[in-house]
Amino acid sequence: MTRDLVLARFAAQQPVGRRGSNLAATRGDHSPRPGALPPSAGLTSAAVLVPIVDHSTGLTVLLTQRAAHLTDHAGQISFPGGRIEPSDEHPVAAALREAEEEVGLPASHVDIVGRLDTYVTGTGFEIVPVVAVVRPPYPLRPDPFEVAEVFEVPLDFLIDPVNLQRGSREWHGTTRFFFAVPYEDRYIWGATAGMLVNLAEVLAPELVGGRPQTDF
Repeated sequence: MTRDLVLARFAAQQPVGRRGSNLAATRGDHSPRPGALPPSAGLTSAAVLVPIVDHSTGLTVLLTQRAAHLTDHAGQISFPGGRIEPSDEHPVAAALREAEEEVGLPASHVDIVGRLDTYVTGTGFEIVPVVAVVRPPYPLRPDPFEVAEVFEVPLDFLIDPVNLQRGSREWHGTTRFFFAVPYEDRYIWGATAGMLVNLAEVLAPELVGGRPQTDF
């Protein structure tokens, strides 16, 4: 996968400006479970940045591991992001602000290329995933209160359907289904893995675009 191909894949979608205003479908934590419906009331608006880093040696995706003490999704692997605040003009502004606050990624190194489908979590968040190409080198200053670690995963690994899995576990007396992407000693699952499945569908449609989400 190259930078030019990433740009071409997202350019083929409905154009998106910095306001992130293009129409998109909705998916979420319910998606791996056939017939399940997303929560629709009392959702908190949020945005994340999906940072594709344009290294000369190949593209990677920047991810964070959330601090273990946080109230929401503690210890999980995630994209930089958070709640959309009243001061944020639009979801893209929220994603850029959160990325700078969480990991120190300056907006001057970020080129917005598009967005993924809105993602609804079972914990009540309605997330706009904003996709960007990041130009290195750039400073990283992780906020130790929110972020335990910042790391990168090769983009080609994340969009290979061989690495996209669907798992299940018992939770509060019911079976919960979820997407997962194991990588080395890390386990990417839940909302982040679901967004990566969406990213793979956009960037590698010849591999995964025609497959139902429940096929992984």
